Amino acid sequence: MLHSGQLDTSSAIVKQWDRFELAISAPEQSDPYSDDIWSAIFKKGSQSIKVKGFYDGDGIYRLRFMPNDIGIWSYVINSRMPELHGVSGTFECTAPAANNHGYVKVKDERHFCYADGTAYHPFGTTCYAWIHQPEDVRRRTMNSLGRSPFNKLRMTVFPKNYSFNATDPVEFPYEGSPEEGFDLMRFNPSFFRRLEGHIDELLKLGIEADLILFHPYDEGRWGFDRMPTEADQRYLRYIIARLASFRNVWWSLANEYDFMNEKTMSQWDALFQIVQAEDPYGHLRSIHNGTRMYEPASVVFYDHSRDWVTHCSIQHWDVTLVREWQRAYSKPIVIDECLYEGNVPFRWGNITGEEMTHRFWEAAVRGGYAGHGETYLHPDGEIWWAKGGELQGSSPKRISFLRLFIEQLPEGSEPLFTMRQMETIGIEGEYYLGYFGIHRPAYFVAELDEKSSYLAEIIDTWEMTITPVEGVLSGTSTIELPAKPGIALRIKKLH
Repeated sequence: MLHSGQLDTSSAIVKQWDRFELAISAPEQSDPYSDDIWSAIFKKGSQSIKVKGFYDGDGIYRLRFMPNDIGIWSYVINSRMPELHGVSGTFECTAPAANNHGYVKVKDERHFCYADGTAYHPFGTTCYAWIHQPEDVRRRTMNSLGRSPFNKLRMTVFPKNYSFNATDPVEFPYEGSPEEGFDLMRFNPSFFRRLEGHIDELLKLGIEADLILFHPYDEGRWGFDRMPTEADQRYLRYIIARLASFRNVWWSLANEYDFMNEKTMSQWDALFQIVQAEDPYGHLRSIHNGTRMYEPASVVFYDHSRDWVTHCSIQHWDVTLVREWQRAYSKPIVIDECLYEGNVPFRWGNITGEEMTHRFWEAAVRGGYAGHGETYLHPDGEIWWAKGGELQGSSPKRISFLRLFIEQLPEGSEPLFTMRQMETIGIEGEYYLGYFGIHRPAYFVAELDEKSSYLAEIIDTWEMTITPVEGVLSGTSTIELPAKPGIALRIKKLH
């Protein structure tokens, strides 16, 4: 228990990429939620990292740091509070746990990896407002995620007012109420503590929390979609101070940013730069576009080539454009929304499980990543894409099947163009993973190295079967196929 003026440094030994935390109980300062209450400089060798603290309500001030290197770290505090200013100390960072690979970062123009270099392939789903639901729904959501193939979850910080999701959340990010209004100068620490708990729950499941910081689906109900610029910036600084030390956090600046007509492109640029500047660890940063299917069909992309964008988060129904986007932006491509499996009466939410599975494979063999969402009607309006709950669709287990193949790709795999008539990823002369998609050839002629030997497997992406091709292949080889859609082919060199 903290006593007034007592600095808690109980976490004197912290594993790499976990959280070191300082906390103090002190009288509430004037404007306690501003970002200049206190900060600390952490040093080890030539490294010097500035981290800001935050007010956690009830007279408690906290500061968190995620050490990226093993050894002894020192820190010095700078604060408006005299009892903190100039306080210094040290802590020890030890080796990470076996399942802790650090935060996810961009490895190169197509790939992601963890901080320790371990490959990371995003297989994401969307549960926009799940944290705003009653406890029972949230528990069932976590249980469903624990049984799913998904290792990334798109989720909103602010509540959402949209189809199948029109109820007030269990609590709000600010002090106040819908009836009396919200005090945008005072955050609700209880909300953020609960959010942190859910992010830690996701971490235990190996799931990255892709946090959507702004979205347009408020429509003036609560006003969080049209806050003044000062409030937007204050919110970003506060949430980054609280959450940047969580290694499984990604920052998605907005969902369907182009539907937020109150903000100009220069304002989005400025908000992006705040996120970049305030996060001392450089977590992944993206922004998500909307699509206007009826006026006529159009897409307004943010300029993903800008320095503060780490990867492309795209909404588009045509996943075969992965290579075009990759050429345009030279960054990893994640099609977070390629329409949803379900049966709601909207074009974006009623494709089949077969089609969702197909889109995942199409994106994967082109060197990109598709995103899952599920929108099946529910008697209580509990739809996965909006509220979480329980998965009903047929695509998740097929996505899990695909994930096995993608995670078995050898290091250095890239889209290939020598296996004509089949979209392929792999390493030339060594390894080929191809997908025929909607095409259904009765046989395929593989042009292989005449001096090498290969084994082949026919993969039924829907039935989830792997059938070895008889014999050893070499040179020009004809492979008989089942002449049905959704067939993939894996060819591996014998060593």
